[in-house]
Amino acid sequence: MIVYIAYPTSLNLQSANALQTFTTLRELRARRPDTLALIPRWGFEPSRFQELNVVHLPRPAIGKLSRLYKSTLLYYLEHSVFAAMTAAFVAPQRRQVEAVYIRQPIIAAWWAGCFGPQLGIPVIYEAHDLESRNPSRAKERWARGLLDLIDRTALCRATAVASLTNDFRCLLSQIGWRDPADVAVIPDAYDEQIFTPQDRAQCRAELDLPPDLPIVAYAGMTFAHRWLDGLLSALRSLKTTYPTLTGLILGGRPGERAALTAHAVSEGFRVADTTTTPADLYILPPRPQVEVVRCLGAADALVIPDTVTDVTASPLKLFEYLALGLPLVLPAIPALHEIVPPHLAYSFPRRNLTGLQEALSAALNERDPALATARRAVAADHTYGRRAERILALVDRVRVTA
Repeated sequence: MIVYIAYPTSLNLQSANALQTFTTLRELRARRPDTLALIPRWGFEPSRFQELNVVHLPRPAIGKLSRLYKSTLLYYLEHSVFAAMTAAFVAPQRRQVEAVYIRQPIIAAWWAGCFGPQLGIPVIYEAHDLESRNPSRAKERWARGLLDLIDRTALCRATAVASLTNDFRCLLSQIGWRDPADVAVIPDAYDEQIFTPQDRAQCRAELDLPPDLPIVAYAGMTFAHRWLDGLLSALRSLKTTYPTLTGLILGGRPGERAALTAHAVSEGFRVADTTTTPADLYILPPRPQVEVVRCLGAADALVIPDTVTDVTASPLKLFEYLALGLPLVLPAIPALHEIVPPHLAYSFPRRNLTGLQEALSAALNERDPALATARRAVAADHTYGRRAERILALVDRVRVTA
């Protein structure tokens, strides 16, 4: 069997991290029902992961102490304790385990450097970036060496590494940490059960949006790294050319949406938090994915203003946007163009406001229906089913060489 260890940030799928974990596990279990998934849970909090028959181990919620002493190191300790708990759970059945697949860096470091070798189990680490570059990493000066130790242990001592992008795979080779042959590129994906082409007119009718407005939409997190303030500036400037241009931003935490709303009002936007109210900018709270599809399907163009990372950039929204086939605006980051050929997107230099405006204008003027078909064809190779198959192929390769 395969053991899949994850530490989702939301058991009710309110984050991209949790959605990716849930849907990947759903497709893995469909192909390998013996997959054992180990996930933490605090007390008896509700969990969508119960639908997949995962094993919920008690969450050692040491990180909650950060309310008293603000430090990511408390979460590192929490993840370390959970890593030991998973090892204790797996140890009695180690002879049945083909590989342990982990997508959390602290847990991966413990398994790659300690538990995996002790139990004789191959370890695959799905790396989303270097922990030393994580915006949420431990900031204490003395902890810099610890961050390097975590990265080196997880990435250098794992049996194999799964990278979201070839760009990151090349980086690991350049710094001498991994042979490219030991790194499999397994990008993120989209849920083909939900993200399908939409009828724009029908989506707008269901949302009470006028049928003739040019609409630019974004769905996802709303913190500063996403450069949504740049998107607002671009939309405001484009109103000289498109007087009725409307923005639709969906997602984010309440505090972030409130700050974004205040910024938009100061820029002269009429802002609403529901599409039933006339406005030229809608900032909507998170909602189930089936409703996200309707909001995106109402748009004329979909945008990714920026990404948190660069060489590991593989946002879920990229694949979800592609599946809808709509004109796509994104920063010119090589990792994104690994998935989307340049002729299928409207790219702009990263954080370049003029470039973003020009890309949005070009997207709004797209008239070739063949481009939508081509985008959906690219997306078809990045369903969660295909992602699960890539993971299983890597497990098979590791099992043969172990």
